[in-house]
Amino acid sequence: MIPGSTLAVVSSYPPSRFRTARRRVLLVNMAVIVAIIAIAFLALTTGQPPLSLERVLASLCGTGTGMENFVLLTVRIPRFLTSLLVGAALAVGGAIFQSISRNPLGSPDIMGFNAGAATGGLIAMFIFNMIGFGLVVGAIIGGLSTAACIYFLSMKKGVRGYRLILIGIGISPLLSAFNTFILTRANVNKAQDAAFWLTGSLNGAGWEDVWPVAIALGALLVFTQPLRHDLDILEMGDELAASLGVRVEGVRRGAIAAGVGLAATATACAGPVSFVALSAPHITRGLTPGSVLRLSTCCLVGALLLSASDLLAQRAIPATSFPVGIVTGALGGIYLAGWLIMAWRRSSR
Repeated sequence: MIPGSTLAVVSSYPPSRFRTARRRVLLVNMAVIVAIIAIAFLALTTGQPPLSLERVLASLCGTGTGMENFVLLTVRIPRFLTSLLVGAALAVGGAIFQSISRNPLGSPDIMGFNAGAATGGLIAMFIFNMIGFGLVVGAIIGGLSTAACIYFLSMKKGVRGYRLILIGIGISPLLSAFNTFILTRANVNKAQDAAFWLTGSLNGAGWEDVWPVAIALGALLVFTQPLRHDLDILEMGDELAASLGVRVEGVRRGAIAAGVGLAATATACAGPVSFVALSAPHITRGLTPGSVLRLSTCCLVGALLLSASDLLAQRAIPATSFPVGIVTGALGGIYLAGWLIMAWRRSSR
């Protein structure tokens, strides 16, 4: 039951502000979509061999040569789609964790959930000899187990966001050390492949990587949508949210499950790609200040960040393709350092 005073505040909120927010979100979404289309054009036409737009369209219409069909339909298109979906999943997962922790550093890679998903994936890969769907399941189980551990260790008269982050930061290096131990005990060839995966890579991504993350993203977005308004209220504090009728711990547990599911599925498909989950919600807030209608924008921004980073990883050095995690790690580190410096300067004024 929402108190009458709250209803009065909501009813008196200027409708023009909501219309302005929707218009701004729409314009930002359109601009990001245009940027994604530009990235798609470069990703599909450049590289070895280069293809003209005419040959790309011919292949998509079924009149391309065998070589063109292989390059586009087997290599470039599934890799590009995987980058979009993984980026969107990481971005939404990061937005969820920043919301429930009420902390701009709340992110699955910083809080240890990506490391837990990687642990589950490595166990499925090396102990149970699973690949494909089995790897996805292992990563999800690993991520959820890590989330449950962090959640219960954080529980003391309820769960506080700063405790989630601090305990997650403490558990993350333990899981990373365990992952390294697994690699040292594995077959050399398999360990090399796994180490490449742990860097965060889309090399070799195919249609078998597109479908799991597409299904998970669609299902978890549908699950998250009803929680969106409760999460917005939860950002104002547990006490206020409870007074407005929000089931605080139930919403938090559901949001954690959705966020971990998104991060774990993305990790299974592309490895623990760093910083996309952290930076995409920040950029979204900067592009749409004052608006709560950010879910679609966050998806698009995450997709743009990872697809652009993967294009840079493929084309920055001719005839060389390196893991996208190297690019996101470098760019994300610069972004985080700049953000911390700006935050410190604002707080010291």
